[in-house]
Amino acid sequence: MVRIVALLFVLLWPLSTLAQEQAALVADRLAITGRDVLVAEGNVEVLYKGRRLTARRIVYDRAADRLVIDGPIVLSDASGTFILADQADMSADLADGILTSARLVLNRQLQMASSELMRIGGRYTRLGRTVASSCKVCAGNPTPLWEIRARRVVHDAVEKQIYFDNAQLRFGGIPVFWIPRLRMPDPTLDRATGFLIPEIRSTSGLGTGLKLPYFIRLGPSRDLTVTPFVGSKDARTLDLRYRQAFATGQIEIAGALSRDLILPDELRGYGEIKGSFRLPRAFKLDLSGQMVSDPAYFLDYGISEVDRLEGRVEITRTRADEFIGARLIHYHSIREGEVNSLLPSLVGDFTWERRFRPALIGGTGTLAFQSHSHRRSSTIATDSDGNGISDGRDAAHATLRAGWRRDAVFGPGILGAVLATAQADIYDIAQDDAAQGRKTRATGALAVELRWPLTRATPGGAIQVIEPVAQLIWAPKGSDDGIPNEDSVLPEFDEASLFALDRLPGNDAVESGSRLNLGVGFTHIAPAGWSLGLSLGRVFRAEDDGSFSQASGLGGRTSDWLATFRLQGLYGISMTNRLVLDNDFSLTRGEVRLAVERERFAVSSSLIWLEADLTEARAERVAELEFDGHYDLTPAWTGRFTTRYDVLDDRAASAGLSMAYRNECLKVDLSLSRRFTSSTSVQATTDIGLSVELLGFGGKARPGPARACRG
Repeated sequence: MVRIVALLFVLLWPLSTLAQEQAALVADRLAITGRDVLVAEGNVEVLYKGRRLTARRIVYDRAADRLVIDGPIVLSDASGTFILADQADMSADLADGILTSARLVLNRQLQMASSELMRIGGRYTRLGRTVASSCKVCAGNPTPLWEIRARRVVHDAVEKQIYFDNAQLRFGGIPVFWIPRLRMPDPTLDRATGFLIPEIRSTSGLGTGLKLPYFIRLGPSRDLTVTPFVGSKDARTLDLRYRQAFATGQIEIAGALSRDLILPDELRGYGEIKGSFRLPRAFKLDLSGQMVSDPAYFLDYGISEVDRLEGRVEITRTRADEFIGARLIHYHSIREGEVNSLLPSLVGDFTWERRFRPALIGGTGTLAFQSHSHRRSSTIATDSDGNGISDGRDAAHATLRAGWRRDAVFGPGILGAVLATAQADIYDIAQDDAAQGRKTRATGALAVELRWPLTRATPGGAIQVIEPVAQLIWAPKGSDDGIPNEDSVLPEFDEASLFALDRLPGNDAVESGSRLNLGVGFTHIAPAGWSLGLSLGRVFRAEDDGSFSQASGLGGRTSDWLATFRLQGLYGISMTNRLVLDNDFSLTRGEVRLAVERERFAVSSSLIWLEADLTEARAERVAELEFDGHYDLTPAWTGRFTTRYDVLDDRAASAGLSMAYRNECLKVDLSLSRRFTSSTSVQATTDIGLSVELLGFGGKARPGPARACRG
């Protein structure tokens, strides 16, 4: 059948309402009755002002400027809102009218069905007795998982709000909650004043209670979230979070005040601030700060596991060949056994580093300037004989460093490099009789590095690379410069530091003396995409400069063996293994990480082994296992398990178990966690959480798989 396409009344009735906006109509048959009635039949489609209407038959009465429509009717607009109905009587611009046996569908998710639907002014949609749900309904089981029944519902398309009168929430057809008036956001709204998803939380210290967050939209760029919590063990908390966005950045302020039986005579709480801003000339400002009433508050209320509070203001700029950074940090420890007056509580740093390419000698050069200062709040302490000790030490230093590297290829594919570095330091130390006053130091190093990568292709198409590396470093032997070592006590012996000119992480100590770094690496890249890597390395010194402890693996004239293993992408398995072994091949320190990812499950674990080392403030050996995994029991159900286990003490430090259910209309999270460790300020606790979210009313949670209907 020939389809008829027309611009309604542009030629026939140029003064009509529709003609002024040029509505397009497509139909199988088009007829005009008398002077004022247009009849369109058969697969009728109307496009007008962003709205699209499809129907079986439309009758337009020009005198009344009305449309009488026979269904099935589908009316949609640019926002993704759909109205489905059997019959309708509407204004010509589709903004007003009554539709019978209608359904309103918002964002292809939330459906509201009523025997009668009224469109008012193109903004409001009013429904009579209504059933609202985002759940899939099957013919064999017409009762949705959840539904809201109401005497009347009004949807405001401008404010994106849904108003329910005499609302009743039902689960599986059973009424569980009633409220005379209810306002909910529609699925397309990002931010609106109102209640957020509540959460039931139960802990051994606070009892069982309800967290009920209330979101307040203060404007297009500001909001406030108020979350009260009342626990059964006389615990009361008011949690606040304020956010504001600016043209150049954003800021967030959070905090809480609490009363409980854990510390019944104290008002407990915390506060924190975070912000980030863009500054002129490509600079960036970051700021953060924390404060807390007592060491156990964060853990008691499940906020954080941090045990050192930090307040920071930092300005940085990063370019291709330049970095500038300045920061001021205040530290406050809540870790058991630490005395804040003896810790560097106020720290200031400035860094400028630039990379350049010298024309005369080629290669790449670097030039850097750094300054650092820290202050302890305590004054100098004395022992029983009146001699000064260093508990109150304050220090400041400035460092100027220059580096250079030039690479070359020669012979049978040998990669060579020459490296050089020079550094000058000046220190000013106070509150320490053993190292008082100004001190200077000049150091440097010159190195030659050779690499010979050998490559071959196997008959199966794999690529294999073996690469021996030798690096010879000459540096003057260090001397006792009297500078206390505070920032270089935690060196790492790994692949990155094996061929570093200085393996000490800070500036207070410098690796000195001539040494030879040797290593060999092997890589296998399979055609299927997985890869295997092995490496082995060791450091040989002319003399032991005493910079490293034996437990670090770098102490002595000959270091321990560094062995690494890497496996990526084989059947979803990823493994990284780093071991430091002494001459007897006993483990000094090690780290093993294993991850397996498949379609229905994923598992990740790590094992850390560290020998006791007093220079690293570790009086006992450490062996700790962490495990995290999830398993998709069904497309809708997911289980997760986490634990942290102390291997030497043969006990768990913490463990957690959670179950999550998500389908097209509902999200449920149930969690159980236990912290087993305790101290004088922190007690072992058990935490249970439950949250239920009805999908389809705003929010960021994505729907899960829809339920399958069975015949």
